[in-house]
Amino acid sequence: MSNPIDFPRPSMVAVNGIELEVFEAGQENVGSPIVLCHGWPELAFSWRRQMEALAAAGYHVIAPNQRGFGNSSRPTEVSDYDIVQLSGDLVGLLDHFGYEDATFVGHDWGANVVWSSAVLHPTRVNKVIALSLPYMARGDVPPLAFIEAIAGSDSYLVHFNRQPGVADAVFDANTRQFLRNLYRDNEPTTEPGAGMALLNLALAETPRGEAVMSERDLAVFVDAFAASGFTPGVNWYRNLDRNWELMADVDPIVRQQALMIYGTRDPAVMRAPNLEAFVPRVEVVDLDCGHWIQEELPEEASRVMLDWLRRVVLDES
Repeated sequence: MSNPIDFPRPSMVAVNGIELEVFEAGQENVGSPIVLCHGWPELAFSWRRQMEALAAAGYHVIAPNQRGFGNSSRPTEVSDYDIVQLSGDLVGLLDHFGYEDATFVGHDWGANVVWSSAVLHPTRVNKVIALSLPYMARGDVPPLAFIEAIAGSDSYLVHFNRQPGVADAVFDANTRQFLRNLYRDNEPTTEPGAGMALLNLALAETPRGEAVMSERDLAVFVDAFAASGFTPGVNWYRNLDRNWELMADVDPIVRQQALMIYGTRDPAVMRAPNLEAFVPRVEVVDLDCGHWIQEELPEEASRVMLDWLRRVVLDES
């Protein structure tokens, strides 16, 4: 597997009090914006194959390294990474390019930012495509207490918050090993071990399953996180309870047309059984892959997105 395109050179864009490193394709398609939002621990480079396909289909593709990633700004305060700031960055991108609204695509944490942007800024998000992570409606109790009661203190979501800095240091000390072990598919099923799973993964000398990208592509991620460290990205998780508070008075219904793409062998994500109740115009597609959908099935992921976009555009016309 190799990079099928020369990845575009970035520009630095001032938005929302910071700078984002932004990659574009299809600049000749101005007027048809689509914004691609990566997850953790990912980069805009995660969309390299989709950028080419979307640009060829007539879209102006905008793929930022979101705050805390790559050469984008890395503020020091944990609260600088809450959902209001992350969504504000995306709105700032639209303002920079002169767009009233755009289609937003997100994977993993990027999907959460896109879902949240759809309710925080409903006039700026015209369609939503989410990979791996479904819309999670706001619960009645703060999420950390809920997760800890269900999954225990070794859940990475809890560990990141209750033991700040511990996981970051392990990831920083084992950057290549952690990312090599994380970006895998078809991992053999085993009983859960003791301790925090992501720390165990970072310390494991032997990877399990199959690599989802080439060594050349993996090196892009390794070099980026070796330079930035993992703390800024992990700080996204350290705002779970703050985000819950910030979203208290927001209409929770996603009213835009939406596409939800699940990987049927994704061990990291649970399906949302009440998705249609909160996203009434959603279409759900299952792909035979794990968590890293756009890496594992790049052509199929692009095809599913483009087929859905064509049908939605036809329905609107």
